[in-house]
Amino acid sequence: MRPVIDRRQLLQRCACLALGGMGAAWARYAEAADTPASAPAMQAREAAPGCWYVEGLSALGSSANQNFISNAGFVVTSSGVVVIDALGSPALAERLLAEIRKVTAQKVTHVIVTHYHADHIYGLQVFEALGARILAHQAAREYLNSDTARLRLQASREELAPWVDARTRLVPATEWIHERRELTVGDTTLVLQPVGPAHTPEDLAVYLPGVKALYAGDLVFRSRIPFVGQADSRNWIVSLDRLLAFDTRVIIPGHGPVSTEARQDMQLTRDYLVYLRKTMGAAARDMTPFDEAYRATDWSMYEHLPLFGPANRMNAYNTYLQMEHEPQ
Repeated sequence: MRPVIDRRQLLQRCACLALGGMGAAWARYAEAADTPASAPAMQAREAAPGCWYVEGLSALGSSANQNFISNAGFVVTSSGVVVIDALGSPALAERLLAEIRKVTAQKVTHVIVTHYHADHIYGLQVFEALGARILAHQAAREYLNSDTARLRLQASREELAPWVDARTRLVPATEWIHERRELTVGDTTLVLQPVGPAHTPEDLAVYLPGVKALYAGDLVFRSRIPFVGQADSRNWIVSLDRLLAFDTRVIIPGHGPVSTEARQDMQLTRDYLVYLRKTMGAAARDMTPFDEAYRATDWSMYEHLPLFGPANRMNAYNTYLQMEHEPQ
């Protein structure tokens, strides 16, 4: 039987490591996240016919950038607009709505949530107020009702003020789904494909077969080191294999620019996760101390990528912890 990792214990161990130097790594992450003094620009761009997106910064969320650190998309149909993710603050959602209105006068009928991380959901209440139906994977319910989600919002109200404040709230889905679902709005069909647990338990990808476009959520980080966090890296790899099975011409990732080299960009994320598991798994199996294993690992294939310096060590450590608890 597979051992269960206690998340609280895992977070405590990460905190202990921070006291031993990991805090400096996150300080470098903050320095690498070069956030502007004023609100960042937002501009809707068309990735494929009818498929639009806005691109967030490669940065940490802050008051200066309104938590605009992730991508969001929208699909214009003959009967309304389907939004994919709601960005990281109500103010950003209002700005996204303004971008949508530059493209079409159609109303927003649906919002699809790829996962319930803060930078993708704190704008949901703006679309809920418009009467849009919100669809998400039912695995998000546990997080939505957890102390983790409550404490994260509490901290965000301080760290991201005034953009996230006492009026910002967690918004549940109107409809929770648990399996593949086809959503037809006017002349457009969207395939909602569960692909978790991976980056999160509730990962959901959105595929438009008519134009072969894929909104991949945070399963794909384009041209940068992904944030692994507490992700299930083993299932993340399996999920990427499932995404590779789609006949895709364009990928809109959860972070980073749009990709027209779908296989190559998904493969980069996949290969990185495989390498983390191979190297940190061997270290955990041999009971090599993490610091020693990290120093001995050849990171040359990835160290040129943005945010490698600040993020890679934490990714490696979390993978090391996960591999300690996986059956050999």
